[in-house]
Amino acid sequence: MQDAKREAPAAARNQEPILATLRGLLPPAGLVLEVASGTGEHARHFAAALPALSFQPSDPSPEARASIDAWAAGIPNIRPALAIDAAAPDWPLARADAVLCINMIHIAPWAATPGLFGGAAALLPAGAPLILYGPFRRGGAHTAPSNAAFDADLRRRDAAWGVRDLEAVAEVAAARGFGAPSVHPMPANNLLLAFRRGA
Repeated sequence: MQDAKREAPAAARNQEPILATLRGLLPPAGLVLEVASGTGEHARHFAAALPALSFQPSDPSPEARASIDAWAAGIPNIRPALAIDAAAPDWPLARADAVLCINMIHIAPWAATPGLFGGAAALLPAGAPLILYGPFRRGGAHTAPSNAAFDADLRRRDAAWGVRDLEAVAEVAAARGFGAPSVHPMPANNLLLAFRRGA
């Protein structure tokens, strides 16, 4: 299992700032679904720091799920990783108290964004958060030259990828029953957005 572990340098750099912000946004107890958990490093870090919460990591990639489960070893409040494609209409989970998605929507086709909000809307009770983290454009403009360069590189790699407009994401969220997000500036020109499920 140890050999299955993958590492993402960005995860080690951003996990503490993200955790500090999550402490004020996540419920005190319940189940947190993480969509697109990647290596699993975030899930391990957050679960170890927040033992009153249960974490359900997920990823569509079998290799990622193996890494997630390897990182989760010895942490009792992490469930085995699920295969979830954010763009799919049905997710193999009946309910969650929060949904977390870190650094996904810019490295996925746009269909993953409405899929994420639709899937989360089906799982979350009223008032529960859907939390996104990553780079965003605001008012149609990049927030830093480094984000503009990153966006160009993403689009070179895959024309369906790219840094998303915060306003476009908020519009998708509103259409699926979420309120306007609280916006939390993060290091390295990233943002953390917390959307709440409407009644």
